[in-house]
Amino acid sequence: MSKFDYDLIVIGSGPSGRTAAIQAAKLKRSVLVIDRHDRLGGVSVHTGTIPSKTLRETVLNLTGWRERSFYGRSYRVKDSIKADDLKARLHMTLDHEVDVLEHQFNRNHVDTLAGMAHFVDANTVEVETEAGDTTQVTGEKFLIATGTRTYRPDYVPFNGKTVVDGDEFLEMEEIPRSLIVVGAGVIGVEYATMFAALDVRVTLIEPRDTFLDFIDRTLIQEFTHQIRENGLDLRLGSAIEKIEDEGDHIEVSLANGRHVRGEMLLFAAGRMGNTERLNLKAVGLETDHRGRVAIERKTYQTAVPHIYATGDVIGHPSLASTSLQQGRVAACHAMDVATIPESPWYPYGIYSVPEMSTCGMSEEELKERDVPYEVGIARFRETSRGHIMGVEHGMLKMLFSLKTRRVLGVQIVGEGATELIHIAQAVLNLKGTVDYFVQNTFNYPTLAEAYKIAGLDAFNRMPIPDEFKEPKKAKAKPTEKPAPKAKKAAE
Repeated sequence: MSKFDYDLIVIGSGPSGRTAAIQAAKLKRSVLVIDRHDRLGGVSVHTGTIPSKTLRETVLNLTGWRERSFYGRSYRVKDSIKADDLKARLHMTLDHEVDVLEHQFNRNHVDTLAGMAHFVDANTVEVETEAGDTTQVTGEKFLIATGTRTYRPDYVPFNGKTVVDGDEFLEMEEIPRSLIVVGAGVIGVEYATMFAALDVRVTLIEPRDTFLDFIDRTLIQEFTHQIRENGLDLRLGSAIEKIEDEGDHIEVSLANGRHVRGEMLLFAAGRMGNTERLNLKAVGLETDHRGRVAIERKTYQTAVPHIYATGDVIGHPSLASTSLQQGRVAACHAMDVATIPESPWYPYGIYSVPEMSTCGMSEEELKERDVPYEVGIARFRETSRGHIMGVEHGMLKMLFSLKTRRVLGVQIVGEGATELIHIAQAVLNLKGTVDYFVQNTFNYPTLAEAYKIAGLDAFNRMPIPDEFKEPKKAKAKPTEKPAPKAKKAAE
């Protein structure tokens, strides 16, 4: 019998906490998940990944966005789209997600406790419920999976209605006629482009001269052209001096002297780790200036060996997809069970309009490393499937090593980018080469044909390997001409 109440206590029920708890439970260990909300799922389910992607799909469906190339920009599936139309599908999806998660926990005998947790000592946490009751539980191992919260600086006059953060944005009562989005990170870009698709006048402000710097610049150039064509006003290099709530509108004063007005402002410039109430000093842990916990990347152990941390609270890449993997790996290590390590190459998806996805290295990274490479590019309009779907834009870019011919990176912008990227991910992780895309047949007609087009684009500029060259035929040796036949005697 263990001297602790649980073998593993997980604080937070987001993607990494969820997979860690289920993995440890499948290893026949006792597991408790503590979450400050009475509904499981964390930020990912309630205010982050699932809500924003559901909202995007709802916008594209109700506006008829995907059909406008055929029927014109004025085409809509629903003439008057209200905030309640957007929320209806959202709440149905969230209810389903929570139901599935609760079922998984019940099926795997994972205990749950709703309340705010903080460490008392190295093996004890105290949990305070909303009713004000407190209880203490002990654990042999701990996993911190508390995620992040929105960054709310003092100079922004948040009021929960017209000046909001990313969490409050989903609770809007009416769709604004004009929207200002501050911060061109992933969240800001996703929401800004979604509402531009709703024909809302959107201004996206980013104080820096560039945005989404981890994405290949060619892709960003293509993306920037498309969102501006969709009516989004992108203001780069525009430092903010003041944000004022004028009652009937919000006014933003920029350092360059310009002003931007809108009915609503979404502040989406950064997030902070949810660690300030964990009392980490009680166990000898510290956080950085953004509340993030330092870990050892292969095991997800913190500086205190029996305490692990995963998900957004450890920083980059802060993806739900990578968090799911991190939780599994951390739980296996904590339970002293060997497991398959994570792959070094994972896809990055941005669910904007149009969506973007990348896997592997960008062209800028290859240049920095002095890696000789070749580029293959395909436009979605070059595919028959693109014509059928009415896809006017979209690009797939592949990078190959000139030395080994291996795939080094793939970037996609356009319809289905976050689905298509998994072909690249598989080839990249299996150390495939440009020859794979030339040799293999792709379903016709599909957008995936773009891989074949881009592969051939690069292949035709690369040296052909010796094994693919036709063997040269040996030249026939010249022979002496036969002597003329003797004429008949009669002649």
